[in-house]
Amino acid sequence: MNDDATGNDNDERSWLEKLGQLFSSEPHNRRDLLDILEVAAENEVIDEDARSIMEGAMQVADMQARDIMIPRAQMVVIKAECSLEEILPQITRSAHSRYPVVGENPDDILGILLAKDLLPQILHTDHSDFKIESLLRPTVVVPESKRLNVLLREFRENRNHMAIVIDEYGGVAGLVTIEDVLEEIVGEIEDETDAEADRFIRRISDQDFFIKALTPIDEFNEYFSTEFSDEEFDTIGGLVMQALGHMPTRNEVATIDRFEFKVINADQRKIHSLRMRPLED
Repeated sequence: MNDDATGNDNDERSWLEKLGQLFSSEPHNRRDLLDILEVAAENEVIDEDARSIMEGAMQVADMQARDIMIPRAQMVVIKAECSLEEILPQITRSAHSRYPVVGENPDDILGILLAKDLLPQILHTDHSDFKIESLLRPTVVVPESKRLNVLLREFRENRNHMAIVIDEYGGVAGLVTIEDVLEEIVGEIEDETDAEADRFIRRISDQDFFIKALTPIDEFNEYFSTEFSDEEFDTIGGLVMQALGHMPTRNEVATIDRFEFKVINADQRKIHSLRMRPLED
């Protein structure tokens, strides 16, 4: 037997030994499983990307639609009364692939319009008989409390990509897409149409903001006219972790100067997203 073959056998045994050590005792709870993943990554049985995805998949089971939905105020909707000539500029500006279509008020969701379904209409020279209702797909409606792992399964089984989120009174609270759920598992999915300004900070209301933990401190300072120091940390996530003094878990709150930060999504290694509201002076 040559040296290369011997080396391969040793490598194989080494991998098997590592796996055997990792699973010599059964995990009895999530903490045990996370510890196994940590040891697996340290021993290079899995890489950090695989570990992050597995942890993200577990965390999604604890999250609800309200945690990641695009709030109602930020939804791009199309009014059913609009003509094709009025709709096309709106679609061009937003560059989304799907749009809720509303009737007389924002709570009256008539259906979902796929941008691609407008292509045959554009080819027609006469748009006088254009009726958007004939192009609409059925609306999927879910409550704010819908768990993301269940929602993802339903997206896959029913081949849907978007759901309207409703509050306890039946009003529209926001929308969620399959991409939003997947990003909680695999991390940010950059799209060629994503606007730079929307990457880190998203305004939910005048007193409520969604903040990516990776938001550079200097960008946060520019947006909110603050003067946070970036000497020790480059990102808002690092600043919040320093304020708390430990790796935070979901729903922990930190107050920094005149801002309150609430952890929305975090794993064992870092914070992913935050909700921020300015505090009254």
